[in-house]
Amino acid sequence: MVTHAVNGARMNFDAKLRHRIGEVHKARSRLGREVSYSRNVFLPITNLCRNSCAYCGFRRDPNDGAWFMSPEQVISLVERGRAAGCSEALLTLGERPEVHIEAGEKLEEFGYENTVDYLVDLCRQILELRLLPHTNAGVLDELELRRLSRYNASMGLMLECAVELPAHALSPGKDPMLRLETIEAAGKLRIPFTTGLLIGIGESFEDRIRSLLALQRLHERYGHIQEIIIQPFAPKPNTPMASCPPPGAEELLATVATARSMIPEMNIQVPPNLLSTGKACLTSDIHVLPKTLGNVLPQTSMSYLRHQGSDSGGAGRAGFGFEEGIEAALRAGANDFGGISTLTPDFINPEHPWPSAAELRAAIERAGFVPRERLPIYPRYAKDPRFMSKEVQELVLELSDEDGYHACRA
Repeated sequence: MVTHAVNGARMNFDAKLRHRIGEVHKARSRLGREVSYSRNVFLPITNLCRNSCAYCGFRRDPNDGAWFMSPEQVISLVERGRAAGCSEALLTLGERPEVHIEAGEKLEEFGYENTVDYLVDLCRQILELRLLPHTNAGVLDELELRRLSRYNASMGLMLECAVELPAHALSPGKDPMLRLETIEAAGKLRIPFTTGLLIGIGESFEDRIRSLLALQRLHERYGHIQEIIIQPFAPKPNTPMASCPPPGAEELLATVATARSMIPEMNIQVPPNLLSTGKACLTSDIHVLPKTLGNVLPQTSMSYLRHQGSDSGGAGRAGFGFEEGIEAALRAGANDFGGISTLTPDFINPEHPWPSAAELRAAIERAGFVPRERLPIYPRYAKDPRFMSKEVQELVLELSDEDGYHACRA
């Protein structure tokens, strides 16, 4: 399988997809026609981070657009998410923000000794408000994962790539071994886990195969990886990789097909807001700071979002529009489109707005599949009490239907 995949990297897209179409169709027949997504409220806890990835537009330095959301801001936004019908509270933040003195000062102001203490308490409160937390906090040790798992339905950490890359030269937390250790620790603790690849940041197709193999081995050992995301790099202004082109649509689909053929039973996700190859939406302030949210959302310094003329696109400059991208991703083997929000932007890729749930569902149906709204914990794990705490299980049972999807959602 590895030899076939590596050789496939040298074929053109049509040949690669033909090479794998049998495996993809077999896997799809086992998965069925259902395609999932979730509705979340995105909580960008802080953009302070110890890493300085060459492609990241989220990270900020102290006194240069950095923020740290207060408990009041977080809970206010969670309450709005619950009112909007979300089931997931997505907590995303920079890794080990305490390396910055300012982060420690903020945490002390909030009444906490460290970031993990703060996250544990936030997740406890969010669960009490009847939303299911999903936390992405970067590299964590086993004790930290254990503490957070009590109040999280699932957790996540992108592997990105299993080999060292120049794009991560200033990012100690992007050491592949550290990230794989975190994913393995989550497996030992039976935490339903989201991970994936970031493609187009300098890795080869062979590197992607190595990354998928590393994840495959961990999943075979622990059975805890609930989805693998295949995410295309999207260039950001004012970053070292601003002028680097995103991966083409063919590369993205070939990687999806490879992941599907290598790990047939896995949920393979493609972010729907990064599929369209048209220009990013740079003129609507609502994708940056929805005015209806007042002072709840952090004040970003991404002024470039309000200027036209950017060349940054989605998964390649020549390929397909949104509905075409959805169908192509499904045909290549994707069966999930992740979390979308009608309330908050994608703070990691804010120039790429989410589709609405109605738009996404319509595109899935037109492609001949059945959309199903899920919780942040996938149906298989939602029905297995070994993969959640008693506190989480209570709410999962309340929110899920007999199939493990979000109750009352088609």
